[in-house]
Amino acid sequence: MPTPDSGPNSPDRAAPDRPGAGALPSDEALRALALKKTVADEIAKVYIGDIKTTDLLLVALLARGHVLLEGVPGIAKTTLIKTFARTLGCRFARVQFTPDLLPADITGTYVLDLRDSTFVLRKGPIFANVVLADEINRAPAKTQSALLEAMQENQVTIEGQTQELPTPFVVLATQNPVEQEGVYLLPEAQVDRFLFKIVLGYPSYDEERRVLSTYNVPVPNVEMVLSPEDIHGMAAAAERVFIAPSLLDYIVRLVQHTRTHHAVLLGASPRASLALMRCSKALAFLHGRDHVLPDDVRSLVTPVLNHRIILSPEAELDQISVGEVLAECLAAVPYNREA
Repeated sequence: MPTPDSGPNSPDRAAPDRPGAGALPSDEALRALALKKTVADEIAKVYIGDIKTTDLLLVALLARGHVLLEGVPGIAKTTLIKTFARTLGCRFARVQFTPDLLPADITGTYVLDLRDSTFVLRKGPIFANVVLADEINRAPAKTQSALLEAMQENQVTIEGQTQELPTPFVVLATQNPVEQEGVYLLPEAQVDRFLFKIVLGYPSYDEERRVLSTYNVPVPNVEMVLSPEDIHGMAAAAERVFIAPSLLDYIVRLVQHTRTHHAVLLGASPRASLALMRCSKALAFLHGRDHVLPDDVRSLVTPVLNHRIILSPEAELDQISVGEVLAECLAAVPYNREA
């Protein structure tokens, strides 16, 4: 999100003071920049929409987090996720959430093998690398909770036995913000497990025109760009991106300001601060840099924080949005390079 003091000649755009010998070789960051563009190009063969959404999915992947995509039906949320998974070369599984879905339908269960009269584990779709939880708010809380342990600890417990999940592991969930009947709102504890909440709007005129013009055109093949090994290596490299102490101070002040804003009932937790730091490092890495800039932090404030803030009843009556609150926080908390 641009701010008045973040122009091309702003001191904020200069690299914060950092050690002369960076822990991350510059060629790794430049390779990540090239791979980001390649992934975006492959997805653009099928998905017509904002390229920034693809960037956020890659950031979440490297930051080892999960994403909640919210939008009205018919804007290709599922198509985007399936195409994204295809470029990664990872195991993909889709779970259609319904009111009668059981936790065992997600995690799996032990079944009797009649050949030797032993119980064997029949793994559920949660054991994929990329799991699409389609319309996650259609399942009751008991089924939704089957994802909690998996999303936080990369493991599941089935009949008392703990099973490790593959790496990388990312849950990409979709939900419809409009329907209120036949859905079960996600509890705050589960919403907070998502690294990002990406709100997808309607396509622009030109994008919707392209959708119509390509309707009967054969869908191009989407090439595999990455592998699980590549993703693991890039995620480890992103963790070595340098972030200056002044930027850590900036992140903490931004998050703490959400807790004191007059329109906020419940502000963002320390988990949000950690998420903002991890994502800023991953974003800088994907932009070909070995250090984080203030603009990296600013651009991620909305997707990282917009689902972690609860507005007061008075603010909701006044029709104040979370986006307006976050914009006010960004305006009220300046970056101090000398911190």
